[in-house]
Amino acid sequence: MNNKALLFLNGEIPTIFPTATNYDLIFCTDGAFHYLQQLNITPDVISGDFDSTQHNDFPAGIEVISTPEQNDTDFAKALQIIIDKGFEHVDVFGASGRQQDHFIGNLNAAFRFKNQINILFYDNYSHYFFAEKETKLEGYFGRTISLLPFPECKNIVTKGLEYPLNNEDLNLLSRIGTRNKATEDLVTIDYSEGNLVIFIINQDFPILLA
Repeated sequence: MNNKALLFLNGEIPTIFPTATNYDLIFCTDGAFHYLQQLNITPDVISGDFDSTQHNDFPAGIEVISTPEQNDTDFAKALQIIIDKGFEHVDVFGASGRQQDHFIGNLNAAFRFKNQINILFYDNYSHYFFAEKETKLEGYFGRTISLLPFPECKNIVTKGLEYPLNNEDLNLLSRIGTRNKATEDLVTIDYSEGNLVIFIINQDFPILLA
């Protein structure tokens, strides 16, 4: 079974890139292919409705998967392809920036697929993901960490943050947990119900990918 995939979407062009050899396959949506060309990155698989490019624009040897149906986003369709190919984890670049309604749509897609594949987003300012009910963060002392309920999260207990939560609830319409800070090298975040997106804000140096 494949283990780890890399996916590029047509959001803000990344300025931080992982090492391609850490991944079994590189995927992109058709809208992201133009900037990968400029950066001399060749994907293994391109998917999408191809409304922004043509099939014959792609070099030989790249698998091209057409997903013309309009009832879902290119990201959601790409996730389904990645899952169907047996991947357990995907790092996603280009999910935010530019048109922010796409960012919200991408979060929604990740929520729908989060129990089928581990999804970790990276952009030029942060990395973020849907948290497990018991989450440990190591090596982020001094970093800004934001907790976003999606849309609510209950009985949250945190350790190692400047503003701790002790069996407290967050709700997107009433109270969210942005701009907290890690005061210890190990941060734990546990909750009992709901869903929580954790954002870890970059410092002045590039993020490091495992």
